[in-house]
Amino acid sequence: MEFLVQATGLKKYFNTTHAVDGVDLQIPAGEIYGLVGSDGAGKTTAMRLLVGALLPDAGEVNVCGYNVLKQTEQARSTIGYLSQRFSMYEDLTVLENIRFFAEVRGLSPTEWLPRSLEILEFVGLDKFKDRRAGQLSGGMKQKLGLASALVTRPRLLLLDEPTTGVDPVTRQDFWQLVIKLVAASPSPSGRGQGEGGVSVIISTPYMDEASRCHRVGFMKNGRIIAEDTPSNLRTLLNGRILELRGSPLDIMRRAAHNDEDVEDVQAFGDRLHIRVRDDTAKQVLRRLKSEIKNAGGRVDELRMVPPALEDVFIALADHEYVGAPHQT
Repeated sequence: MEFLVQATGLKKYFNTTHAVDGVDLQIPAGEIYGLVGSDGAGKTTAMRLLVGALLPDAGEVNVCGYNVLKQTEQARSTIGYLSQRFSMYEDLTVLENIRFFAEVRGLSPTEWLPRSLEILEFVGLDKFKDRRAGQLSGGMKQKLGLASALVTRPRLLLLDEPTTGVDPVTRQDFWQLVIKLVAASPSPSGRGQGEGGVSVIISTPYMDEASRCHRVGFMKNGRIIAEDTPSNLRTLLNGRILELRGSPLDIMRRAAHNDEDVEDVQAFGDRLHIRVRDDTAKQVLRRLKSEIKNAGGRVDELRMVPPALEDVFIALADHEYVGAPHQT
């Protein structure tokens, strides 16, 4: 298999902080890869190493066959990058912003203008091309950032938490654009999936977004501690998640925590998800109802449920799960 991205042994230290500590990545064409982890896990630093904005202390990165350290400009010409913070010029219009980024990358007017109009229609900003960027909503600003990243026809798109702080509808719209970009043939990049396609690496704190990725890498303390498809990752906790509904929530949580075979209890809306030790779910199901009743609570429903990706993320964040399998 040919990989658009190959990163080996990436390390980046800030004084005594190991922001990225031995990261390996292999991303094929046409894949959406999710980088997931808590704040400070190293996601943004890893993104900046991939795009060449930071120099690694060890390791190397190859993007589309170019070594990012030795062939920086050639590698960057294949990359579109959308950072966490809005980086457009607010006094320029939507079209002027795209023009600026296109001309900085060496595109002539005969190239960037039709390309820009095509992209603006693709992201739904064609009717706002003359509006100043500072007057756009948060979601429209993210779409403008995406349009600017796409104007140079990248093979690799790096999106660093692009939907943080925007409303659920805008998040949905943005993801539809990403999925359409990768799946379309021919895609707006001019390269359909059958011709190599566009790959996307996206960092996100949202588990529903991680579930949309082809593969997910969980980062902790600068390392990828588990990597696989969302469905395969969920199997790590098969038979170990119980769902509890009842009241009051604090009494149920305390009673569950006190059970010797319960590892963790987390609130999921109006219910609790309880993670139990291997092969103990049936025993916990039998006794937990009475334990909650004795504590003064009421159980409306207690059942085993399939693990959610959020359950896996919480389990992987616990120190006892650092040794979870890293699969490619």
